Parts: sequence; C-alpha cells; structure tokens
Amino acid sequence: MIQKFNVFCEPAGEDRRIHLYLPDDYYQSAERYAVLYMFDGHNLYFDGDATFGKSLGLKEFLDSWWKRLIVVGIECAQDDWTRIREYCPYDVQSRFYGHIPGIGHQTLEWIEHGLKPFIDQNYRTWPYREATAIAGYSMGGMMSLYAIVRFNHVFSKAAVISPAIQPAMPQFRNDIAQAAIDPDTRIFFSWGTVEQQSNPGLEDRIREMEWLVQQKGARTYLFRNEGGNHNEASWQHEVPTWMHFLWE
Repeated sequence: MIQKFNVFCEPAGEDRRIHLYLPDDYYQSAERYAVLYMFDGHNLYFDGDATFGKSLGLKEFLDSWWKRLIVVGIECAQDDWTRIREYCPYDVQSRFYGHIPGIGHQTLEWIEHGLKPFIDQNYRTWPYREATAIAGYSMGGMMSLYAIVRFNHVFSKAAVISPAIQPAMPQFRNDIAQAAIDPDTRIFFSWGTVEQQSNPGLEDRIREMEWLVQQKGARTYLFRNEGGNHNEASWQHEVPTWMHFLWE
C-alpha cells in the first residue's frame, strides 16, 4: 500500500511530499521492516504520479518480491532549479546550470535527523544502519553516492543509478579519500549505453568511483544497462538487479 503525507523540510523551508510504501499486510502483522530511502519519490510507484508519465514500477516489483521493505520516497521540489540545489551536495560549476550552490549535505542531514526519526517513531522499522539503505538516479544518484560516503554511519547500502557526478569529481575524490567506510557497505553503480553516447566519459567516471570505494573496503556491483537511456523506462529494468544485490 502507498501512503502520502507532507513533512517539513528544514533546508527547503517548506513541506516535501512523502510517498511511503508499506507491505499490504502491514496493519495485520507485528513485523518490523528494513527501510529504503529514495529520491524523486513521486516517480517510484505509479505512472500517473510521475513527472514524465513513467514510473519505476517499484510497487509492482515489491508486491511480488521475497523481501518485505518500507520505502520512503521523498518527492523533489516542483521547480527544476530548487531540485538541482537540494540534490547537489557541493558548490559546483555545471555546464548546463552554471554555478550550483548545492544544499545536498543539508538535505541529508534533514533525512538523518528529521525524516528518519519520524519514520522510525511512527512505523515499525529496524532503525539500525544495517537495515537502512538509500537509492536514487541522476541527481538522486549523486546524492546516494554522497550519502553512502559521508553518511555511512546511517546507510549501509546504496543504489547509485546513472549518477550526475561530472561537476563534482574532484570533491568526490577528496571525500572518498577521507571517508571511513564500513566493510559491510554495499554500493550498486549503473549507467546506460545509450545515455553514454550523449554523456561522454560517464562510464569512466563511474568506474573510477567504484574503484575508489572498493579501496576503502566497500562491496560493489557495476551494471552496464545495454540500450539504457537516462529515463525511468530504462531504470525500471535495473530495479531487480540492485534490489537483489543490496538485500541478498
């Protein structure tokens, strides 16, 4: 089942809509659940909610999957510029957007200190790091990589899907070099072969990030999505692969 409600996001200074997935028998059991936090929450479950009319189909997948989870989908800001700022953890210069004064670090602090405690207090979760994951694509993929590096004390698993990391490669190299990454950390990386054509160097950047986190002890999975583009229709096909890797 899907529940929708608003929570106040301090860095944004306004509400953010939460799209929460619960197993269908949640209210008929006393079971506790691991939790997956995801960016662009309105694009996760239903085509009718999705920005471009195509969701990840995550509800359909989870309804028939062996592992039962709670998924906290965090809807992004309604305007593109605000979303870019909230989903960028650094101050960077982008060839598409110019200077981005990112507040992604503050967004993740809000998730750690505001949203996660709210979810843990109001739903039957396993609140421990080992049962907490994060995932996202594009700018959300960038945020997921940052989260697993800088907030490794909160998240033990991350799906970094087609991450928009090009403007922040020096910052990521520095942060990973200084990070303390627990050896039980799992990180899934992916990119599409079609999106690679319009984003030269994407594969090389992702492979570099994978190698760097491996040197810190993380377990990784690299997925080359044949025919994959930078859209939800392509990312939907990756869901079973990263879900199995993170939670097997």
